[in-house]
Amino acid sequence: MDSRSSSDGLNSTPDSSSSPTSSPSSAVQRALQLIQSDDQDSKLQGAQEIRRLTKTSHRCRRQLSASVGPLVSMLRVRDSTESHESALLALLNLAVKDETNKIKIVEAGALEPIISFLESQSSNLQEYAAASLLTLSASAVNKPIIGSSGAIPLLVETLRHGSTQAKVDSVMALSNLSTHPSNLTIILEAKPIPSIVTLLKPCKKSSKTAEKCCALIESLVGFDEGRTALTSEEGGVLAVIEVLENGSLQSREHAVGALLTMCQSDRCRYREAILKDGVIPGLLELTVQGTPKSQTKAHTLLHLLRDSPYPRSEFQADTLENIVCNIISQIDGDDQSGKAKKMLAEMVQVSMEQSLRHLQQRALVCTPTDLPISTCTSEVSLK
Repeated sequence: MDSRSSSDGLNSTPDSSSSPTSSPSSAVQRALQLIQSDDQDSKLQGAQEIRRLTKTSHRCRRQLSASVGPLVSMLRVRDSTESHESALLALLNLAVKDETNKIKIVEAGALEPIISFLESQSSNLQEYAAASLLTLSASAVNKPIIGSSGAIPLLVETLRHGSTQAKVDSVMALSNLSTHPSNLTIILEAKPIPSIVTLLKPCKKSSKTAEKCCALIESLVGFDEGRTALTSEEGGVLAVIEVLENGSLQSREHAVGALLTMCQSDRCRYREAILKDGVIPGLLELTVQGTPKSQTKAHTLLHLLRDSPYPRSEFQADTLENIVCNIISQIDGDDQSGKAKKMLAEMVQVSMEQSLRHLQQRALVCTPTDLPISTCTSEVSLK
């Protein structure tokens, strides 16, 4: 099977040798003739040619757009796994990085057979169907259509019981679909969080899979059912914290966003659940090494994890050092407290070194009267 990218289905390199409007080549014309033939063997050969031609060429995807209808009709042929697989793979390549083809495939009626393949006894067909829905769901136009088609419960079922590749593609498709608000309630009703956590626990925390899992969790914990499901699942909160510590920058942003949403929704209910799994070291690191959004969210979450958060006016003037010391004093376990204290000391040292470097740089370009009166500080202030 062709290799896939994170949100659009397949890795592809646009063909820059000629524009999408160039005249069709003889190979393209032959593939169109084959796929439009009434002979099933010719159709099968045509689908295989289309798959090959569109694997890396955006130009061919445009020129072979007319093959969508015949390929979709191949998905409806009864008891022909080979036809189904060949047609699915050809459609998959046609849809990659081509918004027009994505929409055209759905409009041609491909969703019904593709969704049915999620329940196929063939693991290949199930994988190809999940990959197709991943690719098609990257289109904003398609998201509400797919959401109302009945695909979501079957994607969640595939996430529970499918092959590893089918699970990965299903969670990515669900993540794509979750960005359309009307789909979120449908996803929640299918109860996906236990399966998302099961997939997230063993996967590499810096992977695209972990990023999509956390993005989906962040959306779902905006609802009480999602928060309850995550905290009820053994190791659920811990899996998110592990991404916060070791994920990509984008993954960590989703992870801290999920934890912050929980704590803001009901601090008394979720504060202990977040603290007991050792979130403090990861949050401290995020305050200096995360994206600007992550840093802000990490500061805010640290404030909420305090025993008695101050009113806004006092919060603005407080320091990260005081907040963390307050939290550390309440944490059970020498290992976690020790890690947090060590990291805080390192952060203060880094802050001092950065402030000193900043003053030295300014001294090179400023006159003496331009220099600031105060020197570096040992406090890491909340932004």
